[in-house]
Amino acid sequence: MRILGLNHDMFISSAALIEDGRVVAAAAEERFNRAKRSRAFPEQAIRYCLAEAGIGIDEVDAFAASWNPAAYFRKFNPLFSNQRRHMAEHLYSVPDHLLRLFPSGEHGADWIEQRLPVMGAERRIIFVSHHRAHIGNAYHLSPFEDAAIITADSQGEYEATTFSVGRGGRTELLRAIDYPQSIGAYYSTFTEYLGFQPNSDEWKVMALGAYEEGENPFDAILRDEVVTLLPDGGYEFDLSFFQGYMPEKPNLFSDRLLRAFGPPRLRDEPLEPRHYQIAAAVQRRSEDIAFHMMRKLHEQTGLDRLCLAGGFFMNSLLNGKILRETPFEQVFISSCPDDSGNAIGAALYVQNDVLGHLAREPMRHNYWGPEHDDDEIAATIERYGLVAERHDDIAAVCAAQLAEGKLVGWFQGRMEFGQRALGNRSILADPRRAATRDQVNLAVKYRESFRPFAPAILAEQANDWFDLPEGAAAPYMEQVHMVREDRREAIAAVVHADGSGRLQTVEAATNPRFHALISAFAALTGVPVVLNTSFNLNGEPVVCTPTDAIRTFHSCGLDVLALGSYLIRKGR
Repeated sequence: MRILGLNHDMFISSAALIEDGRVVAAAAEERFNRAKRSRAFPEQAIRYCLAEAGIGIDEVDAFAASWNPAAYFRKFNPLFSNQRRHMAEHLYSVPDHLLRLFPSGEHGADWIEQRLPVMGAERRIIFVSHHRAHIGNAYHLSPFEDAAIITADSQGEYEATTFSVGRGGRTELLRAIDYPQSIGAYYSTFTEYLGFQPNSDEWKVMALGAYEEGENPFDAILRDEVVTLLPDGGYEFDLSFFQGYMPEKPNLFSDRLLRAFGPPRLRDEPLEPRHYQIAAAVQRRSEDIAFHMMRKLHEQTGLDRLCLAGGFFMNSLLNGKILRETPFEQVFISSCPDDSGNAIGAALYVQNDVLGHLAREPMRHNYWGPEHDDDEIAATIERYGLVAERHDDIAAVCAAQLAEGKLVGWFQGRMEFGQRALGNRSILADPRRAATRDQVNLAVKYRESFRPFAPAILAEQANDWFDLPEGAAAPYMEQVHMVREDRREAIAAVVHADGSGRLQTVEAATNPRFHALISAFAALTGVPVVLNTSFNLNGEPVVCTPTDAIRTFHSCGLDVLALGSYLIRKGR
């Protein structure tokens, strides 16, 4: 069974092709159209997925979209249905009126289906509710047969947080918290208040909190006035602090929030001690809410494994604390818990939960994007008239370059799926000098100096360098953990202000070439860690093709570029 999953008109449009529960190909549209966070229909991503599988679109059995318009039939009909502008709008007008005749709550909860009679057959389009797609991503990519599931983001059609269980390959929704009661919207509101882009720059708030100093008066405000933890494991925000749910008003924050926290920071204004304190307090309260939800769900289900998805769980600082702060013994978060991952989640939910064809393959890596072999790379290099060296052991050559202090663009194998580069579309640097962090920020990434970089470490040595809970691993750069105190000076460029690092544990079985590079660097320096950040300039998508990589290489302060087996140096 082949299902093509689509995330369209959400943050980061994407497509994914699933065959019998296995991800064959997946990619975000932004990587092809070069518009960061593109919400365009993922046509180029679809064409890539079909080409990677070697099939035509007529060989797809079903299409799964990660948004369910039936939710709006329940709420808004017949506001637009009697005001059609052209006959094509019967596609929603007729079901709108029909569904209105059914008892309230009896339709539109999980999914709705359309059938298109094309090319001699009926093609099924199944529109999956947004949080069911998140549930599909969380559970069906996990290695767990039985697990508790939480999804959380700003909002889906109407849900903002869901609590579910997965058993035997199927999922069951237990309950949901609807927008505007939203932990994701809470975090986004303070992201905007602190002068950043909401639904985009939340990780900047996470980074800011590490610079907090002195007694923090904002903890009490958030605890006593803004949010209440409920006995059932839920939460309740005092909505007078927020106005994002009122589209006619500007800003996500209200005047009451300004009275409690002071004037908002405007974009590009200098950061003040107050801003660091607010960021730290916002993060701490979000952790309080999350751990409260998790503890109650563990009590209710008796399950020791937890699956998480939704943009809120891009919060790597929170994720790294779950095993210590909750009774759960194992946690799974994919490389793409945000909306882009809903192309995969919707397809897997349709296969298993809607169609009942139970098939799941645990996620072992996220290298599902396009690949360019050495022949194609060589042709690209020749087309641009560049001089390149071919090496049989490019990993060892680049390790030596890193040890000499060079900044390396690293372009290998299939592109990652998700917002983080995991060693195939990466910028790499020597982590041993703190000054390297500033060098990469200023000369390559052109971003704020307070933002940390990730340490990529050999998985077999992770416990020697990081304080990890038993059984913890971070293959998708999804968790922050404390660097062991006696190791911090040795990898100063990847240690954040609070002594932490958002690590990536690299295994030889999943990425042998990247593992070989780090191993070679360790042999030269005694340090089994490299600084890893995504191969892109600030404001641009991660590179997809050799051409993208070459253009980016010549637009910033990188010293060398490894394209497959080829090495290009600046000035040649």
